[in-house]
Amino acid sequence: MLIDLPEIDVQHEEIFRRIESLKAACFGSGPAPLEGFQSLLDYLKHHFATEEQVALEAAADFVDHAKVHRENLHALRRALGEVRHGKRDVHSFLRYAEYWFERHINEEDKPFAASVRACRLKSSTAPQLVVSLQA
Repeated sequence: MLIDLPEIDVQHEEIFRRIESLKAACFGSGPAPLEGFQSLLDYLKHHFATEEQVALEAAADFVDHAKVHRENLHALRRALGEVRHGKRDVHSFLRYAEYWFERHINEEDKPFAASVRACRLKSSTAPQLVVSLQA
């Protein structure tokens, strides 16, 4: 699930690690660790902000991608609220989060990464204006 943007790939790995950790915690007895679920959503928000910063630095278009992030973070928060109120079980939430994230990487982050790389390449090969200050 690599997109060849190291700063983003590291965060993607951390998100999958957190999901797996929550899965393991939920298969024991006792109540689900809901603070871990909130921590996952907080980390996703941080990750989305990182992607936005990467796009800004590369001068890549991010408007549509940012909208997808907002909508999906909202949907995940709503789903977590359903878990808190007993309307959805934790396993369902984790399956949803993992499926959504895998799909998001494949369908949206990979094209985003290609756009960032293209913008970086374009800016690195653009002719540089050199001004001589000779008197």
